[in-house]
Amino acid sequence: MNMEQYPFIFSDELKYRLRRHISFWVFWWLFQAFLYSFLGLNGHFNYWWYLLDSVIESAIFLSVHIFLAYSLNYFVIPRFLLRQKYWQTALLVILLFLVGASISALLSFWVIRPLRMYMLHERWDVTPSVYSFIRALMAGLRGGITIAGIAATIKLMKYWYTKERKNLQLQKENAEAQLQLLKAQVHPHFLFNTLNNIYSYTQNTSAQASKLVMGLSDMLRYMLYECNQPVVSLAKDLKMLKDYCVLEQIRYDNRLDLHIDLPENVDDLYIAPLLLLPFVENCFKHGVSNMLDQPWMSMRVSVENDIMKMDLVNGKPLSANITSSDKSGIGIVNVRKRLALLYPDKHELQITSEEEVFIVNLSVALERKQNNVKSFSRNIISSHG
Repeated sequence: MNMEQYPFIFSDELKYRLRRHISFWVFWWLFQAFLYSFLGLNGHFNYWWYLLDSVIESAIFLSVHIFLAYSLNYFVIPRFLLRQKYWQTALLVILLFLVGASISALLSFWVIRPLRMYMLHERWDVTPSVYSFIRALMAGLRGGITIAGIAATIKLMKYWYTKERKNLQLQKENAEAQLQLLKAQVHPHFLFNTLNNIYSYTQNTSAQASKLVMGLSDMLRYMLYECNQPVVSLAKDLKMLKDYCVLEQIRYDNRLDLHIDLPENVDDLYIAPLLLLPFVENCFKHGVSNMLDQPWMSMRVSVENDIMKMDLVNGKPLSANITSSDKSGIGIVNVRKRLALLYPDKHELQITSEEEVFIVNLSVALERKQNNVKSFSRNIISSHG
């Protein structure tokens, strides 16, 4: 099933969401009204009065059902159940059902009873007994569990279906990316042998050119061979970033004021490969390359409690007009998607474009190497598609 073909079911646009919710509650209201209009009916009374009374009562109880359903779907399920906080989920569900049943019981005594006495001329005890209150409580509990259970089931089914579709889409994109990588890996030995030959020729003629070739060779080797895994060592990924910045600094004839601050002893932390590089590339493409006088860039990466924080700042000319499309180019858009898929609820990204500077603040909760890198990688794949 293509989700785009069924916007009424899957779209998050406000108009479709309103239609879904209104349709659901109108159906439930009318269903309850017709179902309970037959209860207590006898042959000596007009059915239409019972139906009218049932319609009004269902509308009154609907407020309790809406409270239960939305409390479960938009508070308990996303904040506790989906985060695997099962004990808290169970306690909150029980508490919500008891609160809902109590409200229903109070409505039965103080609203529904006077309504029936007026419309159907039924007689009730003036003072409710404990037994009648328990019966009303059980009735409210039954109705609350029914509708909240239905609403929660629909919510979870839609959540898991959407997640599965995203996982399939991610697998498709990964397959396409691997295909492109395979195309780019045609005769890699020829490429590296050629670079090694150029390196040997330039050693005696130009130390700067030799350094450039060696740095480029190391970067290509890392991208082609080590980035095939779901995760890579944070230390290696940061080293590649540093090498890239150094190559850029040489390209600018050392006019580039470059400040790099990287953490040490992070070999046991792992991150998705090439997740940070597009941000650095973006700094050079839209900022540093446009500055004719004193281009500069600052990159600081720190790790605390297994949370990596990257603060990236670069200058840009006053005349530069960095549009929203520049700030969200293909590279940055892809990184946003990867962060959302690989690190849901485990990252924060803020991109700020000011008059003279461009700022990227990124924090990602990383995983520490356990006994086995392969098992860690499988956990990443199974958890996030």
